[in-house]
Amino acid sequence: MIAVLINPNSKAAERQIQEVQEAARGMGIQVKILKADMDVDFETAFADLARANVAGLLVGADLFFDIWRERLVSLAARYAIPTIYGWREFAERGGLMSYGPSRAAIWRQAAVYAGKIIKGAKPVDLPVQKPRWFELVVNQKTAGLLGLTIPQTILATTDEVME
Repeated sequence: MIAVLINPNSKAAERQIQEVQEAARGMGIQVKILKADMDVDFETAFADLARANVAGLLVGADLFFDIWRERLVSLAARYAIPTIYGWREFAERGGLMSYGPSRAAIWRQAAVYAGKIIKGAKPVDLPVQKPRWFELVVNQKTAGLLGLTIPQTILATTDEVME
């Protein structure tokens, strides 16, 4: 069984839950959905995960979780729960791995749009774009602390391996 941590106050929460459940069903994996919208919920959630003996945790890419990055990474380490996050900064801070849109690419695109607006383009005329660049980051030190060996097939496709 794997678990997913979702911010229930996010506009995307219900869609994220549906997508995770559909994907898990398709792979024959049980999924436990955890909802946290206050930092005090984190301790309870991680303690529940440790008791449930989950194989891993996916933390949704949500600004709320990003704000509590240090705490989430610390709890994952304390409870020895292999965790994947939506932003590379989590892996940089000691999280096991991250997979998500490149923030650098997002900011570059925002700068391009700002330049177009400064030159007279109307924001309403600019197309909404989804992220096109995603990055996989693996923290080998954390993997070692968790007693995990990251398969070569994953390491070969990472954008960055942190030692």
